Amino acid sequence: WKFFGNLMSSKESFDGKDYGPFLCGEESFGTGSDHVREKDGLWAVLAWMSILSKANEGVADGEALVGVKDIVTNHWAKYGRHFYCRYDYEGVDSDDANQVMDAIRENFVDGDISSSGSDIKLVDAVEFSYTDPVDGSQTSKQGLILSFQLPSGDPARVVFRLSGTGSAGATIRMYLEQYEKDPSKHDASAPVALNDLAEEALKLVQMEEMTGRNAPTVIT
Repeated sequence: WKFFGNLMSSKESFDGKDYGPFLCGEESFGTGSDHVREKDGLWAVLAWMSILSKANEGVADGEALVGVKDIVTNHWAKYGRHFYCRYDYEGVDSDDANQVMDAIRENFVDGDISSSGSDIKLVDAVEFSYTDPVDGSQTSKQGLILSFQLPSGDPARVVFRLSGTGSAGATIRMYLEQYEKDPSKHDASAPVALNDLAEEALKLVQMEEMTGRNAPTVIT
């Protein structure tokens, strides 16, 4: 969300390009627009009420109304579903956490990605940095992105980020995203759908070997 602020204020505060209208979201389903600089639950409710109102135009009295599930499943059937999930490893020793991140940089971002022999193939590795188009400021080391190709040929990616590297330990966050076009798989829960991808990523980065953790603290 911190990168949205300048974009929202580009025209009024910087006399720059108008990037609106805005529909902003995140992996934990927080949603908002450019009326506030943060997620807005009430706005999200009103947005869905507007969608439902439009979807139910012409529905006769006594007929079943179109619900949120109907809209979502029809959307997935037409465009496919993106599964999202996050693994948090909390209270990891700071040195161990930094070792994990440094190893990903050395072995994949700056190294050779062709060594992966799994059916889930690693096809790219980059470290994300952001250049603000409004004021030109640059923010580096915003996440290590491992991009994969699934056996189906569809894309997937895993992002590793580090936070809270203080005396109490660090948190390693692993964000997972996978596209699925097969409607028969759209009803799976996100952790189940992403389990194979998660196992492959954790094996590649040697999470258990480096941190001693054989499972995340929490999955969201």
